[in-house]
Amino acid sequence: MITVQETDNLINVAVFGEFTLADYKEFEEHVLYKYRSGNRVNVLFDWRDMLSYTVDVAWEDIKFIREHGSEFNRIAIVTENQWRAWGAWVANLFIDADIRVFSDYTDAEAWVTA
Repeated sequence: MITVQETDNLINVAVFGEFTLADYKEFEEHVLYKYRSGNRVNVLFDWRDMLSYTVDVAWEDIKFIREHGSEFNRIAIVTENQWRAWGAWVANLFIDADIRVFSDYTDAEAWVTA
């Protein structure tokens, strides 16, 4: 399950429990809507309460990033899980955005909105 909040060019996504394909599709809709306003999108992912994600989410992420990777400006990810942090680093190879991983939410929010 996710919650999404939008302000200016920031999409704030918090994931609780399992991150499903329906959740990811909701995230995609927010990104595409924000991008149509003419600005590259900043995203703040809060993965501290994410337990897992489905395989179809990983595949959809790859497809979406390949098609829309240039639409992102900054992506901040809040997690203490080293595997997810590593995954974010790998995603950085395929996306034209500045991606950083944080363990502190306040630091991530300050960086992504600066």
